[in-house]
Parts: sequence; C-alpha cells; structure tokens
Amino acid sequence: MADKKNNKRNNRNDQDEDFNPRFRKVRKKVCALCKDENFELDYKNIEQLRKFINEKGKILPRRATGACAKHQRAITTAVKRARHIAIVPYTQD
Repeated sequence: MADKKNNKRNNRNDQDEDFNPRFRKVRKKVCALCKDENFELDYKNIEQLRKFINEKGKILPRRATGACAKHQRAITTAVKRARHIAIVPYTQD
C-alpha cells in the first residue's frame, strides 16, 4: 500500500519537476491605462472611476487594479479630486 503511494508521487511525467501544488504560477497583470493609448483618466467620469474604488469607497491597490505605479498615482489623484468636488462619496454606508 505504501509502495503504491510512493510510486504514484515519484512518477509525475506530465508535470514539471519544480511543480508545487501549493503555489501556482500567476499571470502578471497588464496596466489597462498603458495598454490603451487613447484611454485618458478623467476625474469627472464617474463610471471610469468606479472600476478603481470598492463598494465602501476605498481606492483599490495596485495588485487589485493591475495598474502600474505611474497610473496608480494618477488614479489616486483623480479619485481624490472627484471626492473633493462631491462626485464620488468619501464612504458608503
């Protein structure tokens, strides 16, 4: 019985040698703002900003939006400007 388990573990011909079931390879996100050259971030466009804030009104981090550092700063500035002129609320109840 134990020989069958060991044999099963050692004969992985269809998988890579560095395969680890706990970790899987994650595809790197591409910045949507860099990808589309015609895309311009506007603080007055609410629908555009909704992609970058969660349901509570918080700004999503880079790992969630997939934006590069340059565009994440632009997103933050746009959301803060929209909050300041009361287009986007600071918090949701």
